[in-house]
Amino acid sequence: MSETILMGQGDQIIEIPRKDWEQGVSAVSKQMQAGLSFMSADHRRVCNFAVRELPNVGKPLSPEFIADKLNLPVECVNIILEDLEKHLTFLFRNEQGAAAWAYPVTTDTTPHHVTFSTGEQVVCGLSNRRDSDALRARAIKRKTPIGCC
Repeated sequence: MSETILMGQGDQIIEIPRKDWEQGVSAVSKQMQAGLSFMSADHRRVCNFAVRELPNVGKPLSPEFIADKLNLPVECVNIILEDLEKHLTFLFRNEQGAAAWAYPVTTDTTPHHVTFSTGEQVVCGLSNRRDSDALRARAIKRKTPIGCC
């Protein structure tokens, strides 16, 4: 088995030696860990809940709904939702403040549909770079408090 990986760059296929791709993976892993360091246990609970429940509920999840189901104060859930959105990591809210997108699922209409072997179907993430940029711009434009419960 080869110790290299092949990477497409333009119309070229480039071999990347093991030492180089391992360094790249290690650097990305460290960046991801640093990027997630803001998340408390409640951040993870809210995020995981949104990913699990968006497909089940089929509509954006209000802060009140999340708070009720996770037995958290609504104020705490609002701060966590704002924090998750502010960090551009996992979650975006609609204009009413409800979680409408929690990577990789959404209640928005996209061309990306996934059907699992169980028959469960979900609408997935973003349809293109323009949508991603628009959501990020909306999140940056909002003034969100920093902090968590």
